[in-house]
Amino acid sequence: IEHRLFSHITHNWRGRPLTSHEVVIETIAATRTRAGLRVEAHLDPGDYPTGIAISKDRFAALPLVRHEVHGQWNYTLLPEPSTPQVSAAGEAHGVADRRRELLTRLADPRLTGLSSTELADLCAELAPLQAARAQERYSEQRGGRARRATGNQRAKPLFDDATRVMLTLLYQRQVCSMKLLGDMLEVTPTCIGHLVAETRRVLEDHGHQPGYAPSRFTTADALMAFLDTAETPTRTRIMESLSHPRLTGMSRAELDALARRLAPRQVAQVERASYQRRGADRQPGSRGGVFPQKLGARERVVVAILYLRKLCTLDVLADVLGDVSRSSIGNVVREIRPLLAEGGLLPPPATTRYRTATELLAAADEETDTPTS
Repeated sequence: IEHRLFSHITHNWRGRPLTSHEVVIETIAATRTRAGLRVEAHLDPGDYPTGIAISKDRFAALPLVRHEVHGQWNYTLLPEPSTPQVSAAGEAHGVADRRRELLTRLADPRLTGLSSTELADLCAELAPLQAARAQERYSEQRGGRARRATGNQRAKPLFDDATRVMLTLLYQRQVCSMKLLGDMLEVTPTCIGHLVAETRRVLEDHGHQPGYAPSRFTTADALMAFLDTAETPTRTRIMESLSHPRLTGMSRAELDALARRLAPRQVAQVERASYQRRGADRQPGSRGGVFPQKLGARERVVVAILYLRKLCTLDVLADVLGDVSRSSIGNVVREIRPLLAEGGLLPPPATTRYRTATELLAAADEETDTPTS
């Protein structure tokens, strides 16, 4: 097809601006060759979203006979077997239903960090910004103003604006990788990457800080098993215990206020370190780094305070958290200490020292909610 048809179509419309669907259809249909090639062309008004991935099961079911020489390129596609098969439209409908059901489950507040009402409000606030960004992107792709043309001007996007916000939050909160999201939603990782890159800018312009999820998942089974339960993530329970006034020396309200106060300075600190590693400004279109830290902004403050109060060693903190190494916690302390010192907020040492993770967590389980001196 590429050599016997498309080459002649390309030759026929060379040098002609394709300003509308009508021009494209008429030019293709006017293709003729001396050997007798005649082309018929009709406009298909259907929507064909990009980024959809074909499942391995569906691909394996194709009646392909690969040739001995370069079978990955040369093959024969046999007629469909006489046994009943699910139509492409029916399968697409099934994929859409599965995707819709999964997206509903992925909007779990434990993953997004927002209640359903907060997520809906955020999406409503971002909708005008997303529309403006989309128009800006289309203008850049066209290289100028839109031309007047009839027909379906633009394919319907695979995900609506609200879904794009939710998926971006999941990725930025480090719930899982782009590949895992793509596999679960039956789209390509590139599709997820594009929508994250576009929506990330909108979230940054809006000033929303998604934070980090308390749990991270590397497989679809683990993520779905988590969604099947109503349990609080282990990391959340641990950080709730470590935030106990008996350990931090301050009330929970004071701790939250301190974390909010230091959050912008932590972001600036990370960007400054990234700049030093790059040796130059960030290149336009770069992703800005992904999964830069294993601990969120508030978690970093809590861990640093516990260590600076000399409540325990780095090894004990690593044992408590489980999935964070001793060296990572040491880096957190070295980064947070100067931020606390600048504001005169270095905590005083505690009178009690805990030698094991069990002792540290047991101290937080005591009934009293009074800060220790």
